[in-house]
Amino acid sequence: MNRIFLVLVFVFSFISVKAQNFSTHNVKKGETIEGIAAKYYVTPTEIYKLNPDAKKELKPNTVLIIPISKADKPNITVTKELQGFKSHRVKRKETLYSLTKEYNVTESELKKHNTFLYAEPLRKGDKLQIPVYKVTEVIEEEKPTKLYTVLPKEGKWRVAYKFGITLKELEALNPDMGDVLKEGQILKVPNLDDTEEKVVDDKYSYYKVLPKEGFYRLKIKLGLEQSEIEALNPEVAETGLKSGMILKIPFSEEIAPITGGSTIEKVNLTDSIVDFSSKRIAIMLPFRLNRVDFNTVDESKKAINSDPYLNASLDFYTGVLVAIDSLKKLGISLKVDVYDTKNTVSEVSKIINDNNFDDVDAVIGPLTSMCFTKAASELNSNHIPVVSPIGLNLKLRDNVFQSRPSDELLKKKVINFVKSDTVNNVLIVSDSKTSAIANSIRQEFVGAQHVQSRLNKKGEDEFFVTREDIEKKLKPGKNVVFLETKNEGFASNVTSILASLIKKADKELEQEAVNITLVTTNINSAFEGDQINNNHLSKLQFHFATGSKEYDENEKNSFVSAYNKQYKTIPNKRAVKGFDLTMDVVLRLVSSKDLYSSASQPLLTEYVENKFAYKKERQGGYYNDTAYLVKHENLRIVNAED
Repeated sequence: MNRIFLVLVFVFSFISVKAQNFSTHNVKKGETIEGIAAKYYVTPTEIYKLNPDAKKELKPNTVLIIPISKADKPNITVTKELQGFKSHRVKRKETLYSLTKEYNVTESELKKHNTFLYAEPLRKGDKLQIPVYKVTEVIEEEKPTKLYTVLPKEGKWRVAYKFGITLKELEALNPDMGDVLKEGQILKVPNLDDTEEKVVDDKYSYYKVLPKEGFYRLKIKLGLEQSEIEALNPEVAETGLKSGMILKIPFSEEIAPITGGSTIEKVNLTDSIVDFSSKRIAIMLPFRLNRVDFNTVDESKKAINSDPYLNASLDFYTGVLVAIDSLKKLGISLKVDVYDTKNTVSEVSKIINDNNFDDVDAVIGPLTSMCFTKAASELNSNHIPVVSPIGLNLKLRDNVFQSRPSDELLKKKVINFVKSDTVNNVLIVSDSKTSAIANSIRQEFVGAQHVQSRLNKKGEDEFFVTREDIEKKLKPGKNVVFLETKNEGFASNVTSILASLIKKADKELEQEAVNITLVTTNINSAFEGDQINNNHLSKLQFHFATGSKEYDENEKNSFVSAYNKQYKTIPNKRAVKGFDLTMDVVLRLVSSKDLYSSASQPLLTEYVENKFAYKKERQGGYYNDTAYLVKHENLRIVNAED
């Protein structure tokens, strides 16, 4: 019995292995052997060898054994053009899946043209519009390639643009090229004549096409008609828009060079270390240790808890220490000088005058604006870069790096997000103190409606609106609501009303769906207080832009693990910023000539909660030109970008 079992196992194993070399084809009426052979990239002789009866007659519904082709299959682009619709009344036991198979469409296509299916299950008797498509297959011929030597300061997007391909196509040709291109690196590129290669002209800006982005969205985002885009990029008229394609557009302060938003190249600088010589950085923080009584442990703890500057400095510095340890493990030699600024301008001057900063590669800090301004001013003559961890609206001297993205950038990111989507209605809700912000948003969205918080008889703001105030301004379909306030009670009032106004489509009640997405251009403590219901924020998919995201505690993170092991607690946002900023500054120093050279390249670096993409002012220093778009989802704050 055992021997029979072993024989059967062997036979079925043999059949399974052999079957991997073949597929089958069910012959349809009108098909020929030549057509079937072309479809599977084999020869008619190979089919006849396995199906000798097919030589005599090829009958419909005959099952042919087809050998798996050993030839390289060409890339095939399938396009579907909507031709019209056919009606279908749903029968018993029919499902969306069975209908997709019957009509060769996808579930998303069915739902797109029968919108009630987004909110309701399929029922017997439902009348559906089934889209009918004209399907075209275009075989893409493999293009000949040549070798190309990377020029100084040439990034991937420049090479892709020069040879008329997308970033993904460049990466497919060169899977091992790494995140950052190096001068002299050899790449495989399309074999174009020198006269066909495009030149990057600094008089223009360059934009990377995002997934699912068409001419309509580009018109909203860039303010350019299709004809204008095609005039600057003639190949677009032939190939259409492709994700990852680099477009030349008129010069724009917001987009040029390719460093803002999602057009930048994200890199991991740990893979790009080229300089292992010892680096020296200085850390300036307002510890104010002169105020701490170290005679007893209790007094020391009391000072730490009561002094916000000492508290913030210690949090930040713990992150710095973990970063230093991580950098040493990468083989980086680092000397770190730590100074207590005591949060006074005079102490900053004393530190710089009493110590030699000539060979310092970068300074991180001070934290407060006045002390930072003094340090940057004193060190500017030696052209020593000074990086601000938290400062905003700084005077950007040539040596200043503002690592925190500006409020204006956060506002633009939210506005561009709304502009890039198809929205039925834009509504702005604000109080009297944010009316200027509301007016600036209305200038961006022609036709946007506005609801302002109610005033009492004295003309004082009462920071509330009624359900009717908002409901009459909403429309069926997708509504985006801007909520602009710094008042927690008003934020709670509006979010609870909006959450109650979301409606699902109901055919019996003849009710159309009302969808609401909540956004704000200025995230602040009003949206984080005890009065705010996070269930409402999740229901409204509350979107906002921020300089730092929240790390996922459920995911393994080497920094969080190291921090927890060393300090027996999880890091707060200040500690994470200390880690992220120190890692970024040092890794930029060891992967480029200096911090200035690194910042002049279109590079995006990202760590635990923060990302950095520096952009230079025409007459001045550098500012971080990237931020996160996040949203509330299932009681968590998650990344809302692709």
